[in-house]
Amino acid sequence: MTINDLKFDGNGLIPAILVDAISGKVLTLAYMNKESLAVSMERQLTCLWSRSRQELWLKGETSGNYQHIVSITADCDGDALVVLVEKDGPACHLGTDSCFTQPIFQSEERHAFALEGLMDLLEERKRTKPEGSYTTYLFERGIDKILKKIGEESTEVIIAAKADDKRETVYEIADLAYHVMVMMVEMGISLEDVHRELASRHIIDHKVKQEKMV
Repeated sequence: MTINDLKFDGNGLIPAILVDAISGKVLTLAYMNKESLAVSMERQLTCLWSRSRQELWLKGETSGNYQHIVSITADCDGDALVVLVEKDGPACHLGTDSCFTQPIFQSEERHAFALEGLMDLLEERKRTKPEGSYTTYLFERGIDKILKKIGEESTEVIIAAKADDKRETVYEIADLAYHVMVMMVEMGISLEDVHRELASRHIIDHKVKQEKMV
């Protein structure tokens, strides 16, 4: 599919849903026209059409919060886009990570989960250290205690996997992941840091495979 195959509305616009390529979080809903889409693809930076100002708008040109485009995908009808980006700063003009911050409804039976949400909770525990929290206990005991727990949980994962117990292995992996994330917060390591490292290794691995094939 090319730009010419897309279905722009009567005003020459197409909705673009901007999504954080690292967290999967929806950042904002904006609009593009053919020109802004072409600029976005050429510069690999999010360029939008401002309906209020009636002009092209390169996201981050004023604030410095550029959005580096990973991919642009059209829906089945070709009348809407999803733009995956790696952002340099907050996506919203109010300074928030996403424009979508106003809860309207939350199911009492179902709850969304994301690693980013867990990291936010762990960081909040480190700041406030509420009494009676196991996470508070770990932060108060410090890095040595956290690392000891990681060692213990790693062993539990190995034992469960060796026993070919899938359910128990999943349980122990979750315990290990939690304690590793506590360590990350303690050391100031973000999920984005790990994501970037894994992404760089994926590129290297891809190149190595290509070289071997040649």
